[in-house]
Amino acid sequence: MSTGPLARFKVIDLTRVRAGPTAVRQLADWGADVVKIEAPGGDSGLGGERHGPDFQNLHRNKRSLTLNLKAPEGVEVLHRLVRQADVVVENYRPDVKFRLGADYESLRKLNKRIVYASISGFGQDGPYRDRPGFDQIAQGMGGLMSITGLPGQGPVRAGIPVADLTAGLFCALGILVALLEREVSGQGQWVQASLLQAQISMLDFQAARWLVKGEVPGQAGNNHPTSIPTGVFPTADGHINIAAAGQEIWKRLARAIGGAALLDNPDYATGALRSKNRDKLNAEIGVLLRPKTSAAWIEILNAAGVPCGPIYRIDEVFADPQVRHLGMAQSVHHPKLGDIDIVGQPVTLSRTPSRLTRAAPEAGQDSDEILREFGFEADAIADLRGDGVI
Repeated sequence: MSTGPLARFKVIDLTRVRAGPTAVRQLADWGADVVKIEAPGGDSGLGGERHGPDFQNLHRNKRSLTLNLKAPEGVEVLHRLVRQADVVVENYRPDVKFRLGADYESLRKLNKRIVYASISGFGQDGPYRDRPGFDQIAQGMGGLMSITGLPGQGPVRAGIPVADLTAGLFCALGILVALLEREVSGQGQWVQASLLQAQISMLDFQAARWLVKGEVPGQAGNNHPTSIPTGVFPTADGHINIAAAGQEIWKRLARAIGGAALLDNPDYATGALRSKNRDKLNAEIGVLLRPKTSAAWIEILNAAGVPCGPIYRIDEVFADPQVRHLGMAQSVHHPKLGDIDIVGQPVTLSRTPSRLTRAAPEAGQDSDEILREFGFEADAIADLRGDGVI
């Protein structure tokens, strides 16, 4: 039995790979009863090997029902589930859902309260409607690769699938808004998100620089595009991040690193001048930081009220005491893998926190249980299995 603030909602998960599963994971972690529908052979390979870290992280807290949607009987089973469900999430190419009879208009005839969510590469209509979507393509078309990397380096992708992940998060937000609105209207609706829209939205102030002022941002490397000195600086044993935004913090930084003379340099008198002369300023700061270790400078700068921090490898991230305190690695038990750690939710609720209670399911491990809950008798389930529908 599902528990948590979303436990009253039944979610049919038709998604694969990453963006769609990310959206559904948000609902599952807050207690929604998620039925992951997979082809009879399972979805392994569409989001990584089933027992691999990626698949396990994406599909925790879900149950699995194998269902052949290419068979009419499989579509009939799906329709029966939809009649009792609250949410359907899919990330097929726009034409595929119509071929399967799993599009919004078809399903809303079965259940006017259904909230139907779609994630695509480029949107459900328009000139790029039928193009296959992929994270790196969206990063390029959405402008991110043009502002990532060192100046003159050429386009650079981000180190995470940011378009996929944010499309999933925005989709989950849309689903929750639609569920709230349904409490007033009694009607479901079609929620649409795309990788391209999500990536453009994530440009945020960089997009606003163009839209409002006509500026085309370029690559700034590790420097902040507009706030100097903010970037990566060398120390005796590595590098640290420093973010000295604003006049007051700039003064604190200069004094803390023994660079009070920098405050008398007219080239650095204002934020605009520091930005103009950023390379020279960064070099001078680097010279002052070289004698001490990263840990020593982080202690000194934090005491001075200057935002700063280490630059961790991934293993160091999860060893950090604050990260441990926040519980960002959480354990679940998998029947074959044993106890494994996966990434926790970054949002905390005081009374109804998210819970990671189940590892990603094996393909079809919950098929009988799910079908019984939706009113299928034992003989009907046996017939579906015998016919290769489940």
